Amino acid sequence: MSDPRSVARAIDALRRGWPVRVGALSLLPIETADAVRLVAFDPESSAPVLLSAGRAATLKLANQIEAAVPDAPVLVDRAPWLDFDAATALADPQFDLATPLKGPFRAIPVAHADDAAAALRFARIAGLLPAFFVREGDDGEVAISEVGITGADIDAHEDAARLTIAARARLPVAHAEDAEIVAFRTPESPGEHIALLIGEPTGQPPLVRLHSECLTGDALGSLKCDCGPQLDAAISAIRASGWGILLYLRQEGRGIGLINKLRAYALQDQGFDTVDANTRLGFAIDARDFGVAARMLELLGQRNVRLLTNNPAKVAGLEAQGITVVERVPHFLPANPHNERYLATKRDRTGHQL
Repeated sequence: MSDPRSVARAIDALRRGWPVRVGALSLLPIETADAVRLVAFDPESSAPVLLSAGRAATLKLANQIEAAVPDAPVLVDRAPWLDFDAATALADPQFDLATPLKGPFRAIPVAHADDAAAALRFARIAGLLPAFFVREGDDGEVAISEVGITGADIDAHEDAARLTIAARARLPVAHAEDAEIVAFRTPESPGEHIALLIGEPTGQPPLVRLHSECLTGDALGSLKCDCGPQLDAAISAIRASGWGILLYLRQEGRGIGLINKLRAYALQDQGFDTVDANTRLGFAIDARDFGVAARMLELLGQRNVRLLTNNPAKVAGLEAQGITVVERVPHFLPANPHNERYLATKRDRTGHQL
């Protein structure tokens, strides 16, 4: 049985730069640790570096087959010159232009591949770069206490089946004064997902919009994306349809979190598109879990929906979880000079369509 407290303690440890143990692997997070902690963790300077295949491909350390799965694990051999500063340059693409990599670096076989893949998933959950110094097993003592978890603990932390309704209330909003808000959460995850029910059920499938959280677009009016205008337009479209549901999913940055999304923005300023920025950081192109949305609809008693989206992956994600999409309704907004390339990338590289 998974222990949610262990996952919470492990997230806290990662963010503090402390070692954690995932299955058979002891890991020191590169983003939040430092050179002193590395000496305590690995006094013999032998621990290799764990990266994702997407990041390793950027560094010419993985072939194209491996890079086709951007969040697959790759181990980099611990060369004498691979100190903490060099590992930081390996892990963080913001230093790619500013810091020449020493090299050469060599990829080595990945032991305990399932645990290594789980560790990379866990970095994403914690909002950190997926990069660690790695030791196998319990060969020796680590000076700083470890927290141990398993891949099953990590999977349970994101288990949509454990989602429940926590609270609901009437919430008049702009463009929909007859709305009701419903909050959902799991016992493990600190973030809540929200549904906004607009209008009264008519007996017909509701018009549904899946909207992933975007602080920069929804709250700050960012022009780099179209999220804020999409949110407003979706509420208006649902109200005009008579009845429907907006699901507000706490999956910022296509599931990589706010800080990593801002890192992706910085890479876009260097000329990379949104797809390449995510993989250069070491993440999957889209790490969102639409099973969460399906579970929310199930709890609201809606298994047949009209889906307001240009993204076929949302249709497929719902239908894979037993929700029938009876109609895909296009959701189009005009571009601005700041998001033209972003919208073109969604169309050309992630299959968005009208």
